[in-house]
Amino acid sequence: MPDKRQIVNSIAAVARKLGRTPSRPEFQAHSGISPYFVLQYFRTWSEAVRAAGLLPYTRNARIESRALLEDWGEAVRKNRAIPPRHIHLRLGNYNPCTIAKRFGSWSAVPEAFRNFARGKREWADVMALLPQRAAGHPVRKTGRQVARSDAAPAIAARKRWHARLRDRPIYGNPSAFERLRHEPMNEQAVVFLFGMLAKELGYWVQNVQKGFPDCEALRQIGPGRWQRVSIEFEFESKNFREHGHAAERCDVIVCWRHNWAGCPRHIEVVELRSVVKSLAGVTG
Repeated sequence: MPDKRQIVNSIAAVARKLGRTPSRPEFQAHSGISPYFVLQYFRTWSEAVRAAGLLPYTRNARIESRALLEDWGEAVRKNRAIPPRHIHLRLGNYNPCTIAKRFGSWSAVPEAFRNFARGKREWADVMALLPQRAAGHPVRKTGRQVARSDAAPAIAARKRWHARLRDRPIYGNPSAFERLRHEPMNEQAVVFLFGMLAKELGYWVQNVQKGFPDCEALRQIGPGRWQRVSIEFEFESKNFREHGHAAERCDVIVCWRHNWAGCPRHIEVVELRSVVKSLAGVTG
């Protein structure tokens, strides 16, 4: 786990590379340091940025559409194909969330780029890398947004719940985290999500078992120094108490939601819901 000074120096280094203050996803993509570690030393990302002698990243700063499309086109050129968002974070200068929001969705950006680059010779090589339009899928424009007719419909906020169909599976809420389509609904999903994020959280898993504790892992406590910890997975942290586990045999609870006010002080709680929001750049 990097110390406070390493984090501050890394933020400054990424800013020099980009020529501006990085967003949290951009910082992770260019430094390899998870924002989760940043929040161990600073209350907010803006506070960490100020500690590096920079002005906070302004998500709402207006960037010209031309600049966003040129940045996307350069990333396609470097990748020799349309890059997914996490690849664009490394190749581009602008946050893919900003680009997707400007043009309606990430899947709508290629069509917006076609309209922008049509007739421009300098973009001919990038245009050749874009997939051909599928027959029967016309494109419509609405204001400054461009969207495909086969794009997934936006989820309307509703207060009325529909009747449950007994022969269909049930999913959690849609997730803003690009590597997780739906939020976990049980302990098994928590185990799976932790496996996806273990490296970013600084854990090296040694063993996963059925009995208590669920997992043994190593985590770094200094240069060349690692320590073993016992981890118990729960959907909610209060389930640890309800399952009657021995607190003295556990070092870390990994859960989706932390709701155990009386959790023993020696047990560290990793709430994946907060981690996912941090990594996805979602507030609230």
